[in-house]
Amino acid sequence: MSAGPRLALLGLIGVGAIAPSPVARGADAGLTVSLIKMPYRGERNLPDLSDSPDYLEAGGLSKLVEQQGFRLRPISNVALAPEERKAYGEWNRLGLANGQLARIVAAEVREGGFPVGLLANCSSIMGMLGGLQRSGPSSRPLRVGLVFIDAHGDFNTPETTLSGMLGGMPVAISAGMCLTRLRLKSGLDPALPERHIVLAGARDLDPLEQDLLDRSAVERLSVEDIKTRSASVASQMKRLEGLTDVIYVHVDMDVLDPPEVAGHPLTVPGGPTSLELAAALTEMFRSAKAAAFGVASTPSGDQDRDGRSRQAAYNLILGALKGVPQRGGTR
Repeated sequence: MSAGPRLALLGLIGVGAIAPSPVARGADAGLTVSLIKMPYRGERNLPDLSDSPDYLEAGGLSKLVEQQGFRLRPISNVALAPEERKAYGEWNRLGLANGQLARIVAAEVREGGFPVGLLANCSSIMGMLGGLQRSGPSSRPLRVGLVFIDAHGDFNTPETTLSGMLGGMPVAISAGMCLTRLRLKSGLDPALPERHIVLAGARDLDPLEQDLLDRSAVERLSVEDIKTRSASVASQMKRLEGLTDVIYVHVDMDVLDPPEVAGHPLTVPGGPTSLELAAALTEMFRSAKAAAFGVASTPSGDQDRDGRSRQAAYNLILGALKGVPQRGGTR
């Protein structure tokens, strides 16, 4: 990292970012972090690849993670083979990329790594979930829980969506409600039972999406629950612990207070700050079954001229990692 970005980063730490924690430093010397870049997004009106994962890496993330006292495995990058890049259809290529992401996640967990996904968008949850599902010692798929933190529900189907965006459907796809071929190609089989899903921070739902959620077994956490780290946060994690073998926690950056993600096209007023959410993530990752974390849709390049969104993403990643050494047991 050049001197300019380094000085900017130090300045941000001085005004509210998460600095290296004395609790985390050395407290869990056995934890090895695996950063995984997933640039494919599968949206028909956008290029296949997002530069958001590269942007997150380029700001000095590896150094920040190591400053917390964690070991770091070589960074993995999801990249389709030449023949796969020629495959027809954005959704098809996304499924292929998600399948590769699932294999990487499973391998990293088996090697003792703690996966952190640097994700183009929320459609990558299927690959992250599929990888955790296949990360156990036997061929039996593990039971996976999902804490999905987003300003939107992403619980639409092709029949309910108003926008037509695939990015508004991944939770519904993961729950087996639609697009079965995409889910299977992404490595997620079986689908997640609805009761294994917690939706947190959602405050902008389409009418028919709201109806689907109201009739589902999906549990909810409010923005206020996140901001105050209410008892509901620990209660939902404990509930998932009783139902599942491993838990994946996922954040779409649009859940945050809009000034921190000014370049995001789908911001919604009334979100938590990155420091408020980071504190809630620390609590979530005190759960021994919280096995991986992912952050999606970070504004990059010209969308984040002052680096504020990237620093917000770093706050979330470091907040999640801070919780792991505070566990009472091992997963």
